[in-house]
Amino acid sequence: MRLAYGQTGLEVNLPPHAQVLRSRFVPGLADEPAAIRAALREPIQKVRPGDRVVIVHTDITRATPNDRILPVLLAELKAAGDITLLNALGTHRRQTDAELRRMLGDSIVDNYRCLQHDANDGANLVSLGQTSRGHPVRINRQYLEADVRILTGFIEPHFFAGFSGGPKGVLPSITGAESVHSNHGYEMIAHPKATWGVTDGNPIWEEMREVALRTNPTFILNVTLNSSRQITGVFAGDMLAAHAAGCAFVKEHAMVPVDAPFDIVVTTNSGYPLDQNLYQCIKGVSAASQIVRDGGAIIIAAACADGLPDHGRYAALLAEAGSPQAVLKMVSQPGFSQPDQWQVQVQAKIQLRADVYVRSDGLTDAQIQRALLRPCHDIERTIAEIEAKLGRRASICVLPEGPQTIAYVR
Repeated sequence: MRLAYGQTGLEVNLPPHAQVLRSRFVPGLADEPAAIRAALREPIQKVRPGDRVVIVHTDITRATPNDRILPVLLAELKAAGDITLLNALGTHRRQTDAELRRMLGDSIVDNYRCLQHDANDGANLVSLGQTSRGHPVRINRQYLEADVRILTGFIEPHFFAGFSGGPKGVLPSITGAESVHSNHGYEMIAHPKATWGVTDGNPIWEEMREVALRTNPTFILNVTLNSSRQITGVFAGDMLAAHAAGCAFVKEHAMVPVDAPFDIVVTTNSGYPLDQNLYQCIKGVSAASQIVRDGGAIIIAAACADGLPDHGRYAALLAEAGSPQAVLKMVSQPGFSQPDQWQVQVQAKIQLRADVYVRSDGLTDAQIQRALLRPCHDIERTIAEIEAKLGRRASICVLPEGPQTIAYVR
């Protein structure tokens, strides 16, 4: 079977008793531009001639089809006099000019002001005080000073925010770094409702909602996609109402129950652009962890063309700690606050329950081991070795599309 891996996919031969879990396939919309225009018909009326507009869009680590939705949105914004596109990097690295052009298309890059958010640029961040949890809030100045604030994005299951899209377009996307660190802090990540498919009662998502509402977004334009990257739904308008409708749509098609946890779960991070680095791929590992037994094994196939990556603190924190137990001890220390600590916390918690193997053409064995994980050169051979240790045939599950499927034990 073919796993979602990089831009090419990865063929693997798995035992016939392996159970394959996929989201229910939803066909793409017959006319994507027409569907987007129809969804924009009411919210676009809020834009008046001469308005300054800022459109927030996701960065290169997300699957949002920016090059297909933004041209339609821009064409509908005929009344606006000043339009800026803002790359919602959060704490991720800046995109190169070539990457921006691949994301947005040459026509947009050449004809519109395209800015990239910098979570550490104090001069371009405006304080909005603190959240109800006492966490600091600073927001991108260009966005706040616009007359019209539009959030675009892609709704998919998320491993600690419940779902992407909606208010996530503000926090963590265009906030100061300290807001990202506090929202993704140890206690927030450790909360039992900070998990796949949960928004109500999830402190991470609820703080995202609180911060986004404080910025008064004019409207959102979110889409859902199938495994072929075709748009399956368009959700535009009021941020909370449109996002809730999109989440319900995704939940209906993506949640798949199983009767019992498995010895081995083979997963992915949904292929390119989501599996560009190992940091991002912890989402795929987390998806598998929902249905692996204690003491079991997770094998993730991820291209990781961008490495661990070299930027950020993910790799350094793992190397400094030296073990999953030490990671959790480190990040739980009062006052500890480091970029990317949330990802190592999630990873370490999973590793206390299961072994994690990585099959990747973009990483060396040394890099994988530096990340406290186990190299896998051949998925079939690794499965055979695990079965030999067990002394029996292992129960195996495959998530070929990774975190596009929310698997759970009944």
